[in-house]
Amino acid sequence: MPDKQQILDSITGIAKRLRHTPSRAEFISRSGISLHFLLKWFPSWNHAVRAARLRSYGMNVRLPDRLLLEDWGKAVRKNGAVPPRRVYLLEGKYNPGTLAKRFGGYSSMPAAFRNFAKGKRQWNDVVALLPFPPARGPQPKAKPRRPNNLSASTFPLLKTWHAERKDRTTYGNPTQFLWLRHEPTNEQGVVLLFGMLARDLGYLVENVQKGFPDCQAKRQVGAEKWQNVRIEFEFESKNFRDHGHPIKGCDIIVCWRHNWSDRPAHIEILELSKVIKSLANSEG
Repeated sequence: MPDKQQILDSITGIAKRLRHTPSRAEFISRSGISLHFLLKWFPSWNHAVRAARLRSYGMNVRLPDRLLLEDWGKAVRKNGAVPPRRVYLLEGKYNPGTLAKRFGGYSSMPAAFRNFAKGKRQWNDVVALLPFPPARGPQPKAKPRRPNNLSASTFPLLKTWHAERKDRTTYGNPTQFLWLRHEPTNEQGVVLLFGMLARDLGYLVENVQKGFPDCQAKRQVGAEKWQNVRIEFEFESKNFRDHGHPIKGCDIIVCWRHNWSDRPAHIEILELSKVIKSLANSEG
């Protein structure tokens, strides 16, 4: 573990090479010292900068909104949900306080990111993970839906069900998604739904196979930049563990329902039930 003086010497050395006070991200990438060790000695990055007798990074340059929002979006993607401030402090490049000041509070980040991501397909998977904005003002009365647009909420919750016939097909709840009338009830339904949504989610499928992992795909990570990812399909995310799949062979679990709370941190979760709900909300 680097000691306090080593960290200060590294900050001043990087500042001399860059000819300006480094940002926290520049320091971590050039020094090899993680944020974990930095925070062992200093309450924040700016405290460390001032201890090195340099001007605070924020006093030198105002970061573009785009950089702040892109970094927050990457943290959402990695976390599989909106990261609390303490999580973003560890996983993000910037101080959550900077985001809060820029966008009207840290709790406003989902709304700010939704506006930023409009028309940008590479962020569709992140938008699907964001909570829906609360409705404001008086709401119009809901129009009656036609039978082919029925959703699960259309039906009252019954205390008793009709007897199931063993000679008939069983379906999931009705959905509002145009090309899929019912929710998936198994892994095959997840595969089909992902194939229908892949383009909108920013994925280019290379191949689907019987062996592990189920799918090889590419996704856009920047302007004119794509990367390979390995995908495993599961109806529920915890099935990945129950099926005994190797942890290092998969980048993303695509599932209908995410219920694996202690999954390895490096495996992303794409929960299609949330994606469908987001699409239904945006179209309604």
